[in-house]
Amino acid sequence: MTELYFERLVLEGMQAGLSWLTILKRKEGMTVAFDNFNPEIIAVLYSQEKIVELLKDERIIRNKLKVNGLVLNARSYLKIQHELGSFSDYIWSFVGHQPIYNQFRSLEDVPGETAISKVMSKDLKKRGFEFVGPTICYAFIQFVGMVNDHTIDCF
Repeated sequence: MTELYFERLVLEGMQAGLSWLTILKRKEGMTVAFDNFNPEIIAVLYSQEKIVELLKDERIIRNKLKVNGLVLNARSYLKIQHELGSFSDYIWSFVGHQPIYNQFRSLEDVPGETAISKVMSKDLKKRGFEFVGPTICYAFIQFVGMVNDHTIDCF
């Protein structure tokens, strides 16, 4: 499960400034190109030569800063696992290890970022992550179920 957290952080970061449709169209190619989003492989084996090679790969988002960020994030992700025992425990600590259930009346009421996503972003950046701004963090915590923003009229 925790590798899915890494994958999702990567995809959220790659999406910055782009549409989700762009990411969805390239997800399969990125999965192959990025070794199934395996942080151990990326952190250890992705050299500058590998990054140059990846930047020629049309299956991915060919943004040098984002691809370099992928490698830095893999290393930071593994460092958290090593230091704290679990990335999942670390990330869920921002919500007290319990999902937050919001009661929004309409989609317009759902924020793009929150105080929690701002704190998470700041801490992730302090730990060496890139492309983890508050909006990216909020999209991430929504996706993994740390916060439920379904409107009150949703099943």
